Amino acid sequence: MTSLRHDPVTFDIIQNSLQAISDEMFAAMRKTSMSAVIYEVLDMGTGICAANGEIASSGAGIPAFIGVLDKAAKAVIRKHPIATIHPGDIFATNDPFYGGVTHLNDMVLVMPVFVEGEIVAWTANIAHWNDVGGMVPGSMSTDATTIFQEGIRVPAIKLVEKGVASQAVIDLLTVNSRLPAFLKGDLWAAIAAVRIGDKRILDLVKKYGKDTFVTAMNHFMDYGEQVTLKALKDLPKGVFPFAEEQDNGLIYKVSIEITDDAFIVDLADNPDQTLSPSNASRDGVTVAAQMAIKAVTDVAAPANGGSFRPLVLKTRPGSVFDAQEPAAHGFYYEVEIRVFDLILRCLAPHLGDRLSAGSFASICGTVIGGPHPDTGRHYTIVEPEIGGWGGMLGRDGNSAIFSGFHGETFNCPAEVAEARYGLFVEQLALNPEEGGEGEWRGGKGIRLDYRVRADGNFLTCGYTRSRILPWGMEGGRDGTPNYIDVIKTDGSQKRYAFATGVALNEGDIVRVVTGNGGGYGDPAKRDRAAILDDIKNGYLSPARARDVYGVEV
Repeated sequence: MTSLRHDPVTFDIIQNSLQAISDEMFAAMRKTSMSAVIYEVLDMGTGICAANGEIASSGAGIPAFIGVLDKAAKAVIRKHPIATIHPGDIFATNDPFYGGVTHLNDMVLVMPVFVEGEIVAWTANIAHWNDVGGMVPGSMSTDATTIFQEGIRVPAIKLVEKGVASQAVIDLLTVNSRLPAFLKGDLWAAIAAVRIGDKRILDLVKKYGKDTFVTAMNHFMDYGEQVTLKALKDLPKGVFPFAEEQDNGLIYKVSIEITDDAFIVDLADNPDQTLSPSNASRDGVTVAAQMAIKAVTDVAAPANGGSFRPLVLKTRPGSVFDAQEPAAHGFYYEVEIRVFDLILRCLAPHLGDRLSAGSFASICGTVIGGPHPDTGRHYTIVEPEIGGWGGMLGRDGNSAIFSGFHGETFNCPAEVAEARYGLFVEQLALNPEEGGEGEWRGGKGIRLDYRVRADGNFLTCGYTRSRILPWGMEGGRDGTPNYIDVIKTDGSQKRYAFATGVALNEGDIVRVVTGNGGGYGDPAKRDRAAILDDIKNGYLSPARARDVYGVEV
């Protein structure tokens, strides 16, 4: 018989309390950070891990970031003997070879929660820091060939010991950044967030007891596994291979096997790691696979470590999806989002109405910086971009939202961009390019113009789906590409997808264009009223309506 303190209602209260704690950590970090990429864009994530490092609960933020936190906690556990970990300690890592998972700009903080001398949980967060040193401002260079060129490496070290911050470590971090004040402000915001999580968990344990708390957490992990296993039984069984050419000409391959109790993603047969920053760690690719299995099993229930127990990932060490030291990782996110998209495209024809046609599916990382025209101080704006999603059975694609990989984030408002950075926002509009038509059309990307206000500025960018377009399904048309046009004051214009240090001077325009999603279904079957509505709203020209839909206006 279940004891009163171990009843399902108590367990549910504890799990919801963990969710509330994760959300409070998120709010604390957002409200106290220095950088707009954190407090406006929400390029961050918070969570709580079990004593063994498994993710137990997460706050809002980037889904791919939430999947990092447990792996960072496990790296700390592997590296540091339990006897050397004390209440009040906080660990930091940004290195993909030491539990950082992503790239050096993303700093993870992990804090143990002690009860009666025993670790019962870990609080953790991650956020993008605008500059951590390296060969270029912003720390992301398309020319980097090793991780040593990308900034300072922090290999799961102790940042705070028994509640006292290491000034030596803080000095080392700040002196390596071109934006030391912002780095220090973002660091203390992260420290505040893990500390508030620690305090709230201790309050929760005090109320319900350590045994009940730990049992409830483990119970919810088991429930997460049961949810995934139940969903797997409803999926088609078999082995599903797929290959897709990438913008750079490489062929990425995946083979997915679905059984009643396993979701096996085989990425072993893929190209070698590159002498470029377009590599990903095995941990990072695991996150992409975790997001994919969640997308095709259960999108409503909260994810935790148990949700991913049925996932089996196969990679080849030394490949682009399991890069070994000292591979550069600056643009890891464009590799991982390609894995996520590859899995979805592989499964889409077999899952009926569960998945959409292709989306713009790129982070479209955009870095602009240089001397601020008003203060002369160095500034750097780091922005992911919004774009168009694919149409799906029964509905048009969403317009101007982030990719599924990037999740619960926001674009930086024009007012903030102009106030904090040395730029004018000339326009933000939906992408008028033609493409993505279907019975249900793809959503629209954006066209965003930044006008540079001072000489000596620069642009760094990393966009995929710039040549291989968002794919249509069931007869729908392909979408349109992601790219940047730099328009000089003399009227000359050049297009970029991956570039570092593109020179910008006063009056130049950086035009960001993100793709329209692919269409779903035969365009000839689209409802005439929907076509006329698209024309009225400026989504479709009369000429295109005639050519693609056969509708005369």
